[in-house]
Amino acid sequence: MLKRVFTAPDPGRLRLRFAARAVLGIGLAVVACGLAGHALPGIVTGGLAALLALFTVTDASVRGQAVTTALLPAVGLPVLTAAAVLHGHPVARDLTFLAVIGAGVYARRWGPRGHSLGVFAFMMFFVAQFLHATTGQLPELYASLALSLTAAAAVRFGAWCYERRTPPAPVPAPPGGRGLARVTTRQAVQATAGAGFALVLGQLVSGQRWYWAVGATWWIFVNTASRGETLVRGFRRVLGTVIGIGLGLLVAVPVHGAPALTTALVAVSVFGIFYTAAVSYTWMMLWVTLLAELLYGLLGVLGPGLLALRLAETGVGALGAALAVLFVLPVTTHTITDAWIQRALRCVHACTAEAAARLAGDPFADPAGRAAELERLLGRVRLAVAPLVHPLNPMLGRKRRARRVLALLDACARESRGLAAVAADPEASHDARLAAACWRVQAAVEALTDGESAAAAPVERPPVAEPALAHLHGLEHALAELAQPLRTPSGSPLVGSPLVGA
Repeated sequence: MLKRVFTAPDPGRLRLRFAARAVLGIGLAVVACGLAGHALPGIVTGGLAALLALFTVTDASVRGQAVTTALLPAVGLPVLTAAAVLHGHPVARDLTFLAVIGAGVYARRWGPRGHSLGVFAFMMFFVAQFLHATTGQLPELYASLALSLTAAAAVRFGAWCYERRTPPAPVPAPPGGRGLARVTTRQAVQATAGAGFALVLGQLVSGQRWYWAVGATWWIFVNTASRGETLVRGFRRVLGTVIGIGLGLLVAVPVHGAPALTTALVAVSVFGIFYTAAVSYTWMMLWVTLLAELLYGLLGVLGPGLLALRLAETGVGALGAALAVLFVLPVTTHTITDAWIQRALRCVHACTAEAAARLAGDPFADPAGRAAELERLLGRVRLAVAPLVHPLNPMLGRKRRARRVLALLDACARESRGLAAVAADPEASHDARLAAACWRVQAAVEALTDGESAAAAPVERPPVAEPALAHLHGLEHALAELAQPLRTPSGSPLVGSPLVGA
C-alpha cells in the first residue's frame, strides 16, 4: 500500500494539480464564509460544499463540469432544508434520509452528472446531522453554500482550469441491462437496505453519532458494482479508519482545536484526500478520518471516546453494506468482471480495426483514441478483479488465473498502444501481411467474446522488421494465451458466465 501511493505514476502531474487546486478552492471558500461573518457551522458547510464540487464533479468536458456545478444547489438546498425541518422528528427524518440514499444511488445510471448530484444530495443531509442543523440556521447555511460553490467554481473554471488543455478522460459507463438487471437499480435497493440496517444499529450504538454508520455504508457503495468489490471496499474503509484514528490520537487530539495549527492540518488532510483518492481508498480514508477529527476538535468535542465511537459506527456501516450485497439482489464478482473483460477485448478488436484502416490510408481512423479507451477499461477491470487478487482471498487457483488475465490484458494494451503509434506515422507501410494479421487478431477476439472454442496459438514467426506487424503478432500471442485462463472449466470462470448487458 505504501509503495503504491509513493511510487504511483502521475502523468502530467494531474493528481498533484488536482490536490493543489482543491486546497486553493476550499481555502478560498472558507475564507469567503469567514469574511461574511458566518459562524462555524456555516463555514464547515461551505467548506464541505466546495470539497464536493471539486471532488465529485467529473463530467467529460469543462462545459459539462460547469453545468453540473451550477446544478448542485438545485438538489442540495431542498435536501438541506428537509433535514433541518425534520430535525425534531426522528422517524420522518430517518425515512427521508433513506429515500435520499436510494434516489442518490439510482441517479448514477445518468452518468457522472447523476453521480455528482446524488452524492451532493446525500452529503447535504449528512452534514445537517453532523451539525445538528435547525431551521433557524438555514439562511446562513444557504449563504455559505452559495459563497463556497462560487469560490470553488472561480478557482476551477477561472484561475486554474487545467482541463482546457488536458480534457479529462470519459469514465466508462457500467454494464447495463433492464430492470433489476441494471447494476445501478440493484445498488439503489442494496444501499437503501444496508443504510437502513446501519441506521437502526447505529442508533443503538449512539443516539447522537448514528449518521457515521449510514455515511460509511453510503461511501462503501460508491464506485463499486459487485459484491466482491463492495466487500473489499468495506474492508479498506475500516482499515483506513483504524489507521486514521491512530494518527488522530497522535496529531488531532494534542492540537485541542487550536485554530492556526488545525487550519494547517486541515489543508494537509484535504490535499491527502485528493492526491491519494485515485491510488488507494485506504489512504484516502485515513485522510478523511483525520479531517473529521480536526473538525470535531474545532467543535470542542474530540477525545479518545469519540474516536472509539467512530470506529464502532464505521464497523456497523461496513457490516450493513456487506449484508446488503450478500443477501439483497446480489451481483456476483464474476458477472461484473466478465462484463468488463468482454468490453476490454472488444476495444482491442476496435483498436485493431482502426489501425488497419489508418494503415490503409483512411485519415479519419483513430486507433490512438481506442488505445486510450482500452486503458480506461483496463482500470475498471482491475477494480472489478480486485476481490479475486486480494491478499485475503483464500482461493489461490482463481487468484493465479485473475493475475494471469490482468497480465495478458496489460500486454494487449501495450501492443495496442504501439500499434496506434505506428499507424499514426505517415511513413508506415501497408501490405497483405498486415491485413491478414489484423484479421487474425479480430477473429481471436471474436472467439473469446462470442463463446466459441478458443483459437489455437499462432505459429511462431521469425522476428519481423515491420513494427506494425510485430505489434500485431504480439496481440495474437496475448489473445491466444488468454484463452486458457478465460476458458478453463471451473466453478466460476472469469469469462463465460451470463453477463449483465455487456
